Amino acid sequence: MSTAGLLLAAGAGRRFGRPKALVEVGGEALVTRAVRVLAHGGCDPIVVVLGARAEDVRTLLPGRVITVYAPDWEEGMGASLRAGLRTLSDLTPLPDAVLVHLVDLPSVGADVVARLLELTTPDVVARAGYGGRMGHPVLFGRRWWNDIADAACGDQGAREWLRGRTDLRLVECGDLSVGTDIDSPADLPDERRR
Repeated sequence: MSTAGLLLAAGAGRRFGRPKALVEVGGEALVTRAVRVLAHGGCDPIVVVLGARAEDVRTLLPGRVITVYAPDWEEGMGASLRAGLRTLSDLTPLPDAVLVHLVDLPSVGADVVARLLELTTPDVVARAGYGGRMGHPVLFGRRWWNDIADAACGDQGAREWLRGRTDLRLVECGDLSVGTDIDSPADLPDERRR
């Protein structure tokens, strides 16, 4: 089974003060770190959705990454998710599933990605959980991509599509990560604020 990685990295990071994709943590840009995590966790290919300061972000990506620009990225995560899923649907060969990851989750490592990828099938609907709390990344079998793209809107991403699904599997990853995102420079330790 093959699983693509889809990294949503288009946002302007208004609360942060600049696009989070460009923020460095431990000397590494968040977008570069997230691509590395997806690759080391077993995702191939990797698609990165760009928006704010797209050319600056693109220069930080390795050549093997597929990039897509979401012209409507300012609408929110839903626009990025739609752009990414449509790009994946045009790939040959078509991956069995996609792992959707967010650029602002520096505590999520390749071990979380690998744990989710163990569930890959064309029908899977699974997401990481941290102490029973739902988080990211999220794994979608290709069977659902069109439905998710049609439902994605605003800054909700696939939240509404996932709500109430009885086939959603919560994969506990609290032993591997805290799964928290960064919303502002205050979320970073002093030595890592750049």
